[in-house]
Amino acid sequence: MPDRQKQSLQKEFSQTDLELLRDIIAPSAIEVASNFLHIGQKYAKTMFVFTYPKYLSTNWFSPIINMDQPMDISFFIHPTPTEKIMKTLQRQLTSVTAEMMEREEKGLIRDPMLEAAYQNIEDLRDKLQTAEEKMFKFGLYITLYADSPKKLEQLENELRALLESRMVYVKSALYQQKAGFDSSIPLGYDALLIHNSLNTGPLSSTFPFVSFDLTSDKGILYGVNRHNSSLILFDRFSLENANSVIFAKSGAGKSYATKLEVLRSMMFGDDVIIIDPENEYQFLAETVGGSFFNLSLTSKHHINPFDLPPVGVDENPADVLRSNIIALMGLLKVMLGEITPEEESILDNAITETYSSRDITPERKDVSEITPPLMSDLQLVLQNMEGGESLAIRLQKYTEGIYSGFLNQHTNVNLENQLVVFNIRDMEEELRPVAMFLVLTFIWNAIRKNLKKRILIVDEAWWMMQHEDSASFLFSIAKRARKYYLGLTTITQDVADFISSSYGKPIITNSSMQLLLKQSPASIDVVKDAFNLTDEEKFLLLESGVGEGLFFAGNKHVAIKIIASYTEDQIITSDPAQLLKIEQAKEELEKGE
Repeated sequence: MPDRQKQSLQKEFSQTDLELLRDIIAPSAIEVASNFLHIGQKYAKTMFVFTYPKYLSTNWFSPIINMDQPMDISFFIHPTPTEKIMKTLQRQLTSVTAEMMEREEKGLIRDPMLEAAYQNIEDLRDKLQTAEEKMFKFGLYITLYADSPKKLEQLENELRALLESRMVYVKSALYQQKAGFDSSIPLGYDALLIHNSLNTGPLSSTFPFVSFDLTSDKGILYGVNRHNSSLILFDRFSLENANSVIFAKSGAGKSYATKLEVLRSMMFGDDVIIIDPENEYQFLAETVGGSFFNLSLTSKHHINPFDLPPVGVDENPADVLRSNIIALMGLLKVMLGEITPEEESILDNAITETYSSRDITPERKDVSEITPPLMSDLQLVLQNMEGGESLAIRLQKYTEGIYSGFLNQHTNVNLENQLVVFNIRDMEEELRPVAMFLVLTFIWNAIRKNLKKRILIVDEAWWMMQHEDSASFLFSIAKRARKYYLGLTTITQDVADFISSSYGKPIITNSSMQLLLKQSPASIDVVKDAFNLTDEEKFLLLESGVGEGLFFAGNKHVAIKIIASYTEDQIITSDPAQLLKIEQAKEELEKGE
């Protein structure tokens, strides 16, 4: 077949395909009104920016991008020849100079507006001459979509309010809605031709994606950016502090996200310690060869609250002992409930005497070879101390009977593993705050022993926020964690209880990284106030799916979706149905063998 015939057939075929494509994607009808378009079942209105303020701040357009509404936004940037702009600026400068001289001749006082205009023109001329700046004709068009004209009007008012708060003013493309719509769809055709002259600096501030990028050249993958599908790679230890908080309602994916971070952090050699109130991390610990300690009234694992940490090179033995006595006082207050100032003084003296009975004194430098006392030793001291009889009776339930197996035994656990999980699910509910305080104290003493990159995860931290002393201790760790190369992660689903504590907000402010997943309507206003969220971000958290929310790192934040590979998912899933399938698969495999 001759080439000319081939080209003719290809042209005919292409035109036919194009017409078919238009028929497929085109709406059934378009009604063109003066102030909107009726396209199929939707209504559309195009608006254009007609004036800008003198100064535009970086990221000023971010609230428009973040509006939780469907819209099309088009930028048209037409470069203007520098020589043409220079001539225009020269005429303006001549006019301003003439007016200033005229006022001076008439003896009038100086006009600050004229002087500012003169300075601005001169600055712009200098930058244009040195190619630091260029001039552009800039058209910004926004097309809104809604299901009714009334809803369209509401969206328009909302858009106007957002822009006018930044001194940016818009108008509806009256009797030009068809041209506005054509300019908004991705054809690259500027049918409205409504422009403003902007130089490079102000124009660059309209770049729409500046707030939606949170990617570093190091760190782990936390998820995918929901706005532009970029990867969120971050190293929490690169921030002011490595602390983080995770807030989410039950079933929103907070444990899933945490376990994913644990797995990926361990790949980079980080040690991880977890306080697990709901037995969610056992399978993870077993899979990676970590240590799993189950603390309960009948458990074989024990922690002695009287254990002393080794004295560091730069530490005073007396200060170390006193610090542990203060921590013990806090634990005893959680155990015994309300105590009077007199009882507090008696307890202080009794703890000091209990240590002294084992030859542990402020003057002694090395106590590593001495067996520390037990809770029963403290009870015995209180029984023989004036005013201590009542405290001894209240302490008795922890030294005798079923409670004695929990707090009155020597320590037989350690942190000599990359992943260590302390499970307190089987602990009585009233003893959970005590158990969490005890474990946290033990971990903190061990962390101070040697400097190492670690992550400490406290799940369901609201248990500790119920008591002033345990909340204060958690806050002190958050403040001092950076010194010991530690990143503290506090997780809770009971946001209101956590924030209502006097230490709740300070812990949040001392956490440079925050992850907010799906929230309940009952707590969303509390979260919004605590994190200064916009209305759009508030609704995003209410409408998010499992594993979706907002990720904050320092001054930046993005909408995130947590994703995992198939292998990671099998290890970290908390879905009961999925866990049952995995268990059944194991049983079938064992039967086959």
